[in-house]
Amino acid sequence: MGGRPSVFENLMDVAREKGAGYLVLLDPDRLDTARLRAMAREASDGGADAILVGSSLLLSDEFDEIVAAVKKAATVPVILFPGSASQVSRHADAIFYLSLVSGRNPDLLIGEHVKAAPLLKRYEVEVISVAYMIVESGTLSSVGYMSHTLPIPRDKADIAMAHALAGEFLGMKMAYLDAGSGAGHSVPTAMVEAVRSYISIPLIVGGGIKTPQQAGKIVEAGATFVVTGNVLEEDADRLQEFARAIHREAS
Repeated sequence: MGGRPSVFENLMDVAREKGAGYLVLLDPDRLDTARLRAMAREASDGGADAILVGSSLLLSDEFDEIVAAVKKAATVPVILFPGSASQVSRHADAIFYLSLVSGRNPDLLIGEHVKAAPLLKRYEVEVISVAYMIVESGTLSSVGYMSHTLPIPRDKADIAMAHALAGEFLGMKMAYLDAGSGAGHSVPTAMVEAVRSYISIPLIVGGGIKTPQQAGKIVEAGATFVVTGNVLEEDADRLQEFARAIHREAS
């Protein structure tokens, strides 16, 4: 990388400088390429610190072209958020190498990773290992259905704590609590607080976050990064409101 900071280092700098980072998720199954390009520009201009691209299913056969279009439109890092090994692209700046530690599906714990690893090495995409956990949200999420796994119960913070810590002990760089796309409820702040107090790696929280006020409370509870997706598809003007609620000067 010629001595330049990595995407992970840049994200950590953002979290230190702003108090927390804001990530916007773009789903190729929900938006056409023109809208994905437009949202990438809007997210970059509206205060997002990075853009995630990925889907639980992926109906398109043009994922590489889609990521290239998003990368061309964005002025912030583009990070893959893959549901499978088919969602790898040479055009991304990095990939969240998600291991679904809250489930017991071997394909999503390690199987898909083995398929993707040679391509990531060939493409020289920066790999950021993430302990990924699905949290009960009141609805059956796409990721829950596709992964054949049970979510962590909303009132069982101790289960989330143990899984996040196991991910840290396995050497993962980040932990991610996700209520899923279109979730009925976001991850409880009590769970965010409990997990944050139990691990030393950065904590990402996403899914079901419908208002800037919710996002702010999740940051107050200890999230290092907050992710929004669906809520912006119909009203991208709220990007700046979310960014202001999430970004806080580090104390």
